[in-house]
This record gives sequence, C-alpha cells and structure tokens, in this order.
Amino acid sequence: MVKAVPAPLRPLPALIFGSRWLQLPLYLGLILAQCVYVFKFMKELIHLVSEATTFSEQQIMLIVLGLIDVVMISNLLVMVIVGGYETFVSRLGLSGHPDQPEWLSHVNASVLKIKLAMAIIGISSIHLLRTFIEAGNLGSSKAAYTQEGILWQTIIHCVFILSAIGIAYVDKLSTASSAASAARQQH
Repeated sequence: MVKAVPAPLRPLPALIFGSRWLQLPLYLGLILAQCVYVFKFMKELIHLVSEATTFSEQQIMLIVLGLIDVVMISNLLVMVIVGGYETFVSRLGLSGHPDQPEWLSHVNASVLKIKLAMAIIGISSIHLLRTFIEAGNLGSSKAAYTQEGILWQTIIHCVFILSAIGIAYVDKLSTASSAASAARQQH
C-alpha cells in the first residue's frame, strides 16, 4: 500500500507551523534543569547517609521529605518535557516501545494541564507537610516559619487545590460539549 504524500505547505503556513521548533531549546533547558535536580538529590542523599547516626528522627524525616520533593519536581519536569514535546512540537515515535509511559498514549494539552496541576498539588503537599513538622519550633529561635507564614502556605495550597478542581471541571465541560457536538453531527 502506497502512502499519500501531503501537499507542501505555502510559505506562511510552513513558517507558522515550523515555529513550534523554537520550543526545542526550552525543552533542552528543562533537561539541564533535570540534571541539576539529580545532582541536588545525590548531594542530599549522601548527606543523609553520612550523617544518619547523628541526625534526629525529625531531621531524617525532613531530609527524606526534601528528597521526595526533588523526585516529585523531577517527575513534573519529565511530564512537561516529554508530554509538552509530544503535544506541541513533534511525535516521539514511541508507539509500541516497551518503556513508553502509559500516560503518554493519551496525552493532549488538557490532560497535561490536569497532570501538571496534580503534580503541583503533590509538591505543595510535601512542602506543607515539612512546614507542619517544623511548626513545633514556632516561637523559638530555631523556628524557620512564623504562624503567618504557615497560614499563607496553607491558603496557597488550598488555592492550588481549587485551581486543579477548576481545571478538571472546565475540562469535563469541554469534553462533554465536544461529545455532544460529535453526537449531533452523527444524526
């Protein structure tokens, strides 16, 4: 079977369509940022292991939460790099590859937004948990946070959650509208 060759684009549409490749340096920059997070993770892990016998349980917990935070941010970077490139620049050609992430097969801008919102909530949750663990030091000279700072972190976290709910709701409305429109076209 012979594949149909698409007609060449006129110059202006070709320029506009080709401009998506301007995002490539951005994704390459995010890969470098990923490398920085790997370095930070390894540095903190070495610090944890080398000082494990002298750290209190709370110190170990805070460092582990920091490591989890780095992993979650790194996961967010992977979603943006892989999903964004696949959605906005070019196909990666991973279909059938044994290591293709499950979520990539059905990624689009809407799914990517929801996944990013959920990742941001996860990262914010880790930060808030670290803050709550350190809240026991409130009022002392070792306090890293003030009551007002903790309140603002909690409010910001709640705003992230409400934003994610809003994004999911708008996506649901848009999906329902698209499905209704497709059903009308079939009749």
